[in-house]
Amino acid sequence: MSKTVAVLGAGVGGLTAAAELRKVLPADDRIVLVDRSFTGSLGLSLLWVLRGRRTPEQTTVRPTAAALLGVDLLTGDVERIDLQARTIDCGQAGTLGYDALVIALGASLDTSRLPGLIQALDARVAGQFYSVDGAAALHRQVEELTSGRVLVLVAAVPFKCPAAPFEAAFLIADQLGEKFTGGAVRVDVFTPDPLPMPVAGPAVGTALVDMMAAQGIGFHGGKSATGIDAQARSVEFADGTLESFDLLAVVPPHAPGAAVASTGLGPGGWIPVDPATLAATSPGVFAVGDSTALLLPNGKPLPKAAVFAEAEGEVAAHQVARYLGYDAPETRFTGEGACYVELGGGLAAKGEGNFLAPPAPQVSLREPSPAYHQEKQQQERDWLARWNVRS
Repeated sequence: MSKTVAVLGAGVGGLTAAAELRKVLPADDRIVLVDRSFTGSLGLSLLWVLRGRRTPEQTTVRPTAAALLGVDLLTGDVERIDLQARTIDCGQAGTLGYDALVIALGASLDTSRLPGLIQALDARVAGQFYSVDGAAALHRQVEELTSGRVLVLVAAVPFKCPAAPFEAAFLIADQLGEKFTGGAVRVDVFTPDPLPMPVAGPAVGTALVDMMAAQGIGFHGGKSATGIDAQARSVEFADGTLESFDLLAVVPPHAPGAAVASTGLGPGGWIPVDPATLAATSPGVFAVGDSTALLLPNGKPLPKAAVFAEAEGEVAAHQVARYLGYDAPETRFTGEGACYVELGGGLAAKGEGNFLAPPAPQVSLREPSPAYHQEKQQQERDWLARWNVRS
């Protein structure tokens, strides 16, 4: 009797899982990939949109049936997941039953969680670079700035792409050019974490702080924002201090989304998974990417990054096949990964290592070079070519 496997979300993890499932499942088993639009943006390109090096259209991912032969593409909003009944409420697209499930719904931006943030965004004294339209708009806001201070703010943790706020600071400074190097505009980064990318270890964080200092970018760790005053153009922090800005570039608070939270699998909405197999606590359910809470040996969560979502998607597909009783590879998620930190001027640093290594991640930050910038460009080309296939 044929089986149905549902994959929720057509981001990096979901696309990888669906494609790999088609390779390892029998032809008469059904694979259904559900997404609200099947139109998204490549996350690794958003900082280039912010810098003005890419247009939104150049970063667009539109997977089609030609890219996912043998996978049913169902356009619908995932509103609720019923683990007991093994059904998914897809809104106007109806209800979908499943024998096994891969949740790859990512993380959502929750701008309402930080008081005053919505008002600051609406007043255009703030911008965000976690959507393609937001990144393009923030590029224009930076271009208009002639003097003052750009404050890059991490509003809350966790958030997607741990290097992104620091890349944003480098690229905003690069865009400002003489306005920054001549002192007309300052750039400062504020984050609740004591150092950048804390999961990677203090050596990586300190190296990034040193890189920012070398370019004249200020770093302020241990600063948790409690509110924004759009009219006064200031940020209030938990320690009672106020910081003024002329333009706020913000990483908005992230949330798991209502459909992910509806599973009840995690108290905070994020889905706990087995670090090796990506299995959730409910039988036949696997989760990958930003919607998960994958704990490392040191008790900290794995960073939310596309490089991990891609590797997890392949492992989850194999584990689904084995759960359904098929002879599939016994792969495990290793925690190995790399990310790039763009500094502008065609230079990028590269952080790489094993995040699942005991007792703590073993990660190194490689010195900036043109080669790492070119590696990231190749990664972008490969991904776009893989999924933007036309029949």
